[in-house]
Amino acid sequence: MKLREIVERLNLQVLAGEKALDREVSTGYCSDLISDFMANGTPGCLWLTLQTHMNVVAVALLTGAAGVVFTGGRGIPPQVCQKAEVEGLPLLHTPCHTFEIAGRLYQLLYNGK
Repeated sequence: MKLREIVERLNLQVLAGEKALDREVSTGYCSDLISDFMANGTPGCLWLTLQTHMNVVAVALLTGAAGVVFTGGRGIPPQVCQKAEVEGLPLLHTPCHTFEIAGRLYQLLYNGK
């Protein structure tokens, strides 16, 4: 499923990387541990996390993630969004908790709902 459709269907706010919303999303991954995502994140996955620091951008790029969803309504430092924009990495935001967005993403990707 295209990231653009996920953004629309889950009502996600685009913070950066709007030009890259035509990426294909193969799965999702929920983790707030950078090392866990580095070890287990896969190319094309959509990373759901509470972490909002600069290392998130670097690790998402390293793993080939389709994008990052910041959950829980936390504030995102402007320099994180600026770096992601320069790198062409979609950063998305939602006030919803990780559990809720993960369930809704699962339904979209695997059940088409």
